[in-house]
Amino acid sequence: MASLAFRQVLKRYGSGPAATQVIHGITANIADGEFVVVVGPSGCGKSTLLRMVAGLEEVTGGEIEIEGRVVNTVEPAKRDIAMVFQNYALYPHMSVFDNMAYGLRIRRLSKQEIRERVEATARLLELESLLQRRPAQLSGGQRQRVAMGRAIVRQPRAFLFDEPLSNLDAKLRAQTRVEIQKLHRSLGVTSLFVTHDQVEAMTLAQRMMVMNAGRLEQFGTPDEVYQQPASVFVAGFMGAPPMNLLRDAPGVRTDAILGVRPEHLRISTYGWQAVVESLELLGAERLVYLRLGREELCLRLSSAEAYPRVGTSVYVQPVESAAHHFDRATGLRVP
Repeated sequence: MASLAFRQVLKRYGSGPAATQVIHGITANIADGEFVVVVGPSGCGKSTLLRMVAGLEEVTGGEIEIEGRVVNTVEPAKRDIAMVFQNYALYPHMSVFDNMAYGLRIRRLSKQEIRERVEATARLLELESLLQRRPAQLSGGQRQRVAMGRAIVRQPRAFLFDEPLSNLDAKLRAQTRVEIQKLHRSLGVTSLFVTHDQVEAMTLAQRMMVMNAGRLEQFGTPDEVYQQPASVFVAGFMGAPPMNLLRDAPGVRTDAILGVRPEHLRISTYGWQAVVESLELLGAERLVYLRLGREELCLRLSSAEAYPRVGTSVYVQPVESAAHHFDRATGLRVP
C-alpha cells in the first residue's frame, strides 16, 4: 500500500498565450489505505488528475508523490498502480481467467502463482463459476467485476477508478457500490475513485475531493462536506436535491447568501410566504417545490407529514441552527 500526495499540481495544454490551464494548483494528502473520491461536474478536471497519477498525462507543474517518492517522470508501468476504467477494456477473445491473468503473465509470474492469485480474487468477487466464460457471455455488472479482478490480482500499491459504474443501471450501481466497499475493507489498498455522481461520492468515500473548474473546492469527510460546505459551489453540488441558496429572500443581507437544506425548511404559521408549484411523492419522503418571489425553494417532508396542494400559499421558515451563510462576493462560507 502507499500514501499519495499532490503538491501544487498544475496541468496545461499548449504553450504561450494560447495555453489552456485545466488543473490549478491542487494540494492534498491521501493516507496509506484511504479510500478517497474525487467528485465534480463533467469537465472539472477530475479524470485528468487521475490520469496524471497513473502517468497517462504529464504534470505541467508541481509534484505528485507516491509513498513519499516524486513520480512526475516515472513511467506508468513502474508506478505499481492498477486502474479500472469506465469501459471495462476486456479482451473479447479471452476467457475471464485469461483476462485476469494477462497482466501477471506479462510480468512472468509462475503458472502456479497466477492460478492461485486469479482463483483467490475470483472467490473474493464471486466469479468462480464464470472463469471459463468470455466477456460477451457476461452481464455488465459481471464484466465490471472482472475488470476490478484484473486490477486486484496485480496486488498494486494503489487503485485508480475512473467512473467505473457509469455504464451500469441504477440497481447494479447500488450493488456494485456495496461490493467496492467490502473489497476496500478486505484489501485496505489506497484508492482514488473518480465520479460525477455525488450519491456515489457520499456513499463510498472516507474523504472526498470536491472539484470545480480545475480547482479543489473542499477536501473532507462526506459528513463535513454535507454539513459544512466550504463554498456556494459545494453547497449547491452536494446533496439531492441540492441546498436552497437564497439571495433575495426577506431578511437575507445584501452581502450574503443564505443556504438551507430542503430537510431544514419547515411549514409554519408564519415566516416566508411561498406558493406551492409542484410535488414529488417518493414513497418515504415528499419534495415540495415552492416559489418565493424570484427564488425557488425545495422542502423535504416525511411520508407521515401532511403536504400542501399545488397552487396553495404556505408559510415556511428555516431551522436557524442549520442555516449556512456564504459571502456573496467570494462564494466562500462565512463561519
